[in-house]
This record gives sequence, structure tokens and C-alpha cells, in this order.
Amino acid sequence: MRILQLVSEGCTMAQVARRMEVSDRTLRRKVRSICERVDVETPIEAVVWAVRRRII
Repeated sequence: MRILQLVSEGCTMAQVARRMEVSDRTLRRKVRSICERVDVETPIEAVVWAVRRRII
């Protein structure tokens, strides 16, 4: 959920990767996994999903 929190704050994927100290490729895989788990297509939809459920 840290990834979604950073995206919701307006960070780019590159900034999120740097803050989490992972590669861009690793971050893309994690984001894809999150989107699949919550059944959405994009990271922004995942953020909206999390906000609506008061997760972030």
C-alpha cells in the first residue's frame, strides 16, 4: 500500500522507485500485481480503489 500512497501524493513511478529503493522494473511488476489483485487496469484506479475503502 506504500506504493499507492506515494502515487496518490503525486509521485511519478520513477520517484516511487527511488523512494522505495527498487528498480523501475521491480516497481512496475509490483504495481501490475496490485492492479491484478484488486481487479483494476491502471495504478490510478488502484489508488481510487484504496481511497474508497479507506486503506490510504
